[in-house]
Amino acid sequence: ITEAASSRPVAAPPCPDPTGARRVLIIDDEPSIRMALKRFFSKRGWQVDEAGDGAAALKALLAPNAPDYTVVVSDLKMPGLSGIALHDRLLADRPGIVARMVFSTGDVASADARAFIDRVKAPVLQKPFELATLDSTINRLIVS
Repeated sequence: ITEAASSRPVAAPPCPDPTGARRVLIIDDEPSIRMALKRFFSKRGWQVDEAGDGAAALKALLAPNAPDYTVVVSDLKMPGLSGIALHDRLLADRPGIVARMVFSTGDVASADARAFIDRVKAPVLQKPFELATLDSTINRLIVS
């Protein structure tokens, strides 16, 4: 995950919530990626929650008092419950959140990753990606 090549600041995406409250769940098994994404969202005034794997994320998302996340950013490939399995489970148990998911992966060549990308409408960013790309992806997602 890299900053944009340009030195121009990246504008925060508009928020559909009139109170201005935006909340993101970052799911990645790599702490350095979670930290970079947390810094990205925190600088823009977002509330940030993290999960180190799909199982922890699923538990948080299915909890009775689960926050209403503006966006969920998930790694596609993780040990245990993958982003693919998380997506499919949420599609059955909490379909509204699926429309607000963005996936990232360093493996778009594997058969299961390619099949997932081809069958879902969720944005998938290939690692390493620029934060400006994430910003524009989220902007399109939350204003649509």
